[in-house]
Parts: sequence; C-alpha cells; structure tokens
Amino acid sequence: MSEAGTITPETQIKELTEKLEEETDRLLKLYAAYEQQEAELRDTKAEVEVLEKEIVEREIEKESLEALLTEKDARIRDLEMKASKSSKQVEHLEPELQKMEEKFTREKDRLGKVFSIAEELDNDLRLAVVELQTRDEWYMSHMSLFEDLNKAIQRRYEMIEAAAEAERQSQHMGRAITERMEEMVEARAAEMTLEEASEIETVETESTESPEDAAEVEASEEEEWKWSEQVLVGVMQKNGITDRDAFIEFAKSYDMDGNNYLKGSELGAAAVDFVAKDKPEETATVEEAAEEATTAEEESSETEDKEPEVIWRNSSDSQESQ
Repeated sequence: MSEAGTITPETQIKELTEKLEEETDRLLKLYAAYEQQEAELRDTKAEVEVLEKEIVEREIEKESLEALLTEKDARIRDLEMKASKSSKQVEHLEPELQKMEEKFTREKDRLGKVFSIAEELDNDLRLAVVELQTRDEWYMSHMSLFEDLNKAIQRRYEMIEAAAEAERQSQHMGRAITERMEEMVEARAAEMTLEEASEIETVETESTESPEDAAEVEASEEEEWKWSEQVLVGVMQKNGITDRDAFIEFAKSYDMDGNNYLKGSELGAAAVDFVAKDKPEETATVEEAAEEATTAEEESSETEDKEPEVIWRNSSDSQESQ
C-alpha cells in the first residue's frame, strides 16, 4: 500500500481534533445564540409584565375616571337642583328680606335710644361716684364723732344687759323662794289630819262655788255631781274597785253635807261599804278608808301643784253608763 492511500492514526487524530474544534465552535455559537435568545426572552417577559401592569393601571385609571365622571355628573345635577331651588327661595324670600330690613331699621333706632340712655346713666354714675367720694371725705374728717357715738351705744347696750341680768337673778331668787314656800306648804299639808283636810276641801268647795252662783243653781237643778278625779282613782285602786260608774252611783248616798261634791273621806267610807257589800269576809273600818283617801289626796298634791281637776257629771249620765 502507498503512503497516500493509507490513513495513519496521527492523521485520524488530527482530523478528529479538527472536527472536535469545529463542533466545539459550533456548539459555543449555538450556546451563545441560546443565551442571547434566553436573554431576549427574559426581556420580552419583563416587557410583557410591565405592559400588563400598565394595562391594569390604565384600567384602574379608567374606572376611577368613570367614577369621577359619574360623581361629577351627580354633583352637577345636584348643583343644578340646588340652583333651581335657590332661585325659587330667592323669589319667596325677597318679601321676608324687606321685612327684616324694616325690623333692622327699627332695632337700630331702638339701639340708638338705648345707647343714649346708657350714656345718661354713665353720666349719673360718674356724678354718684363724685358724691360718694365727697361723702367719704366728710366721713373721714368726722370719724372721731362716730367713734364716740359707737362707744356710747356700746355702753348703753352693756347697761341694758347688766340690768336684764340683775332682773333675771331677781326672778330666779323669787322662783326659788316660791318653790321653797310650796315645799313648806306641801310638808305642812302632809302633816295635816283628816279633819283639817276635810275642812280645807270644804273651804275650797265653797270658794269654787262662790263665784258661780248661777252655775250652782243649774247644777243643783240638773243634779250634777263633782269629785276629785285623782282622789277617786287612788281610792278605787287601793280598794280594788273596777266598776267606776257603779261605785260613783253608790258613793252619792255618802254625801253627808249635801253639796253634790264627793270628798276624800266620803269616797273612802263609800269604798269600804262597797267592797264589804261584794266581799263580806273582808272588813275595813271607816277610819282606814279615810286615811287612804287622805293619802291619795296628798299624793295628788305632790304630783301636781295645781288644783285637782273637777269632773261634772249628771246622775242620768252615770245611770246610762250602767
């Protein structure tokens, strides 16, 4: 075989190396083109996204503009309605405006009069201030006279208070003497015997009857009876008597002096017989009943400084109560 027709390994390696270099160059070119295409694709996508965003923004702007236009149309319609209403109101309010102008004129005149009166009052006030200042100056110049007068008045009040205090002390001493005398009288009354008490009751009865002769005549005609309520209650309590009306009717027969007044001794004697009538086993003397009546009278005189109350009753009233 000739050298030209034979392919040596070196030649094959060289050819393969050249092919490899060509393919490598081609692959590099393809990769560069791919990268370029990919970059262009990314740019295109970015542009698409930007355009989409712009489209969305434009849509939003469009919608907002449409809303603004709608709102403006509504406002324009409202303004037109208000303008028409205002024009109508102006037509109706023109007479009222004239009336208000007339009122304003009248009030303005009135305010002018008030202002003139206020000026007069201000002038009077200034005059009064001047007069007060003059009076104060006069008072300051004569203050010593007023101080002396004040001292004299104070002295007068002190003298009146001293005299009133002396009078109060005198009245207090008089009351103390009166109370002492009443205590002595009460002590003497406690020491009195039954007969003296009966005599005093008789004197009191006569003294109470003397200024009322006409009343006594009518009382005797109507058979009115009287007694000391406290003495009656004391005698009934000590003798255990509960039937008041029956006891009073029973005691009327013990009126020894016939003056229609039941004394303590008479009530005591009647109480003894009244109790003995209901309870024969219990006996009591007339003297004990009289002592009880006297004790009841003394207790009533100690509890009250005034005379005992006298109750007037008819015999018919007691019978009706029975």
